[in-house]
Amino acid sequence: MTRIPLLATAVLALTTGIAAAQQTLTASAWRSDGAQVPETSAELPPGLVSAQLLPGWSLPGGDRMMALELRLEPGWKTYWRSPGDTGLPPLFEWQGSENLRDVSFHWPTPQAIRSGDQLDLGYHDRLVLPFTAHATDPDDPITIKSQIEIGLCEAICVPARLTLVAPPAGTDPDPQIKAALQAQSQVLDARPACRVTALQDGMRLAVDLPVDRTGMAAIELPDQPDIWISSAQIGADNRATVEMVAPSGEPFDVDTDDLRVTMIVDPETTPTGYETHGCDRRD
Repeated sequence: MTRIPLLATAVLALTTGIAAAQQTLTASAWRSDGAQVPETSAELPPGLVSAQLLPGWSLPGGDRMMALELRLEPGWKTYWRSPGDTGLPPLFEWQGSENLRDVSFHWPTPQAIRSGDQLDLGYHDRLVLPFTAHATDPDDPITIKSQIEIGLCEAICVPARLTLVAPPAGTDPDPQIKAALQAQSQVLDARPACRVTALQDGMRLAVDLPVDRTGMAAIELPDQPDIWISSAQIGADNRATVEMVAPSGEPFDVDTDDLRVTMIVDPETTPTGYETHGCDRRD
């Protein structure tokens, strides 16, 4: 594997900053059905048909179930939370929101996105990404304004920045959000075996995948987002191997209890996802 995380990060940050300054969608107008629409079609970034925050519904305890909906032009794609070596993961900010403590995302199982010889993870045509907005004060309503940076890809990828404002919460559960929640990867009780070895500039991690016929896998350290992790290479023994690089560029302690492994069967046709948390180290 070729590791260029520091250089790649710098290039992507520069590219994103330039493109974001040029392509910003502020959704504030409303259709009669409550959907957000831009004031003019010119405000939409290339490849994007529409973008809105679905209002969702209130949950017991003052929280709110909502979703981001993106509709894409034919042939265009956008990326999953951990897309791979060449993808642009979405970034979310919540400036301007009120009574919002934090947000929990519920990612539908991603599909394979082919870029030349490279396969990344993301979505075609339409993405409904549910999230739970957690209230600071359960007795007050939550209002949501989000600034979102996404990658939109056809032959090349175009970073874009969206600013979306959600309408008030609905009274009933939204069927399309419920369907997206059902499309999440199934969480398994298994803790797979794993092996950790030191490299000159980081660590190598190999995980024995508990799901047969895994076509693609992603390995993440959710509590250490500054750790760069390569795309997983799956061998004939159904073992996924990644290389990890910390900002220090030196070996580091890997918290295997924090490990999240996502396994996708048939990623290029009808993807089915499975997820495990943690792994048991073997010498």
